Parts: sequence; structure tokens; C-alpha cells
Amino acid sequence: MAIKVKRVYDEAARDDGARVLVDRVWPRGLAKGSLRIDLWAKDLAPSTALRKWFDHDRTKWEAFKDRYFRELDEAGGAGEPLAALLSQARDGDVTLVFGAKDTQCNNAVALKQYLEQRLEA
Repeated sequence: MAIKVKRVYDEAARDDGARVLVDRVWPRGLAKGSLRIDLWAKDLAPSTALRKWFDHDRTKWEAFKDRYFRELDEAGGAGEPLAALLSQARDGDVTLVFGAKDTQCNNAVALKQYLEQRLEA
């Protein structure tokens, strides 16, 4: 079992496991029927205000993660969507799918870290 991250524009693979879109807005240029995802977890995405504040500025990465994790915690760990995602991750592979161009500093990478911390606890 593993949690992976992958750009939404990359090909789906057999070993992706459950594919979960973790963006609040639908990815640009893709029709809803064209994307292979099992779940669109909008509620696990950063708030619009936080997303706009971060604006993919790498100098804000650590502060973004702190604020994002705080948002998830304050939402009761984002409730049922988070519990379902943690359960899936315990049972098999999960791929967090995202639309950002930056593959190293984005909400899916941060969410992966958050989920792994919860799984270890």
C-alpha cells in the first residue's frame, strides 16, 4: 500500500490504485468524462483563500503546508472524505491527482504528507 501523487494530465496506470482528484477546481482543458478518477475530493483541497495566497510561490511552501494542515485539522480532519481516503490508503494504493504544473510543491504533495503522518499515528 502506498500513497502516490500524479499530475492529472499524465496517463492513468494500472498500479495507480484508487485515483482521487484533490483540487477544488476542475483541471483546465479536460472534459469531466475524459478523466479516470474514482473520487473528486474537493473538501480535502485547500480553501480558495489559501490557494490564492500560496499562488504556487515556492518561498511560501512551508507556511502553506502549515496553514493547509491547520485547515484540515480545524475541519475535523476534513471529516468523512479524509476518513475514507485513509481507509483506502490502509487497504491499497491511492494516487492523489492534481492539476498544478509544479510537481513538487502543490496541495497533493502536502496532502500526501498529511495523510502519511495520520497513518503513522
